[in-house]
Parts: sequence; structure tokens; C-alpha cells
Amino acid sequence: MRFLSRRLVMPNDLNFAGSLFGGRILEWIDEEAYIFASCQLDAKSLVTKHIGAITFETSAFQGDVVEFGLQVKKAGRSSLTITCIVRNKHTKQNICVADDIVFVHIDAETRQPTPHGKSEAELDDSGFDI
Repeated sequence: MRFLSRRLVMPNDLNFAGSLFGGRILEWIDEEAYIFASCQLDAKSLVTKHIGAITFETSAFQGDVVEFGLQVKKAGRSSLTITCIVRNKHTKQNICVADDIVFVHIDAETRQPTPHGKSEAELDDSGFDI
């Protein structure tokens, strides 16, 4: 699992109880997963097709730094399935796990699925942490 980016939890990211709003973390996950998938496939024309199981494990609070770990789970002909773990940078506790995030490579003009041309073996899953 590669932990590729971090975000600071700010006041506008909090819910009424003072912890990180679930909707905000899902927004971040979709954005981070898109960036990861786009880099893996060297393509911009991707759409989110599916986000599977989402498990919230612990809370994050204002001032916490959260980091996003991403890895390829499976590569299809026109799709890429990713797992994302969001954890507290300092405690290393998982905040949220989003499994089976599926992106589909589409033709920019027709908006129809098109092969991305990458095999699982070609994708970068070296496993180092940044």
C-alpha cells in the first residue's frame, strides 16, 4: 500500500459533533483514487463507476493530518479497481477503508468504455510508503 498524499483536517471539514464529516472523507477518497488511477493508466478520461464497501473505523478531528493509501486491486479490460485506506498520519490508526473503487476508462468523445491497454503486471504497485 502506497501512502501518497496527506490532508489537514480544517474547521470546514467537521460535522456537528466536531469530527471529520463522512461526506468530506468520501469526497477526498474519490478525488485521491481518481488521481491514483489516472497516474496508473496514464489517462485522464476516467469515470467513477462504483465504490464498494466503506468502513469508518475511527474519527479524525481538527488539526489531524490524514493520509491516503492506495493500491490496485484488479485491472480489467477497461476498468481499474482500487482500495483506499485513510489513516491518521501520527497514530497510524485507520479512519476509513474504501474497498472496490472502480474506475472505467472512456473515450473522451463518445463517452463509451474503451480499453486502457494496461495489464496488472504493468501497473505500479511497488508498495513503498512516502
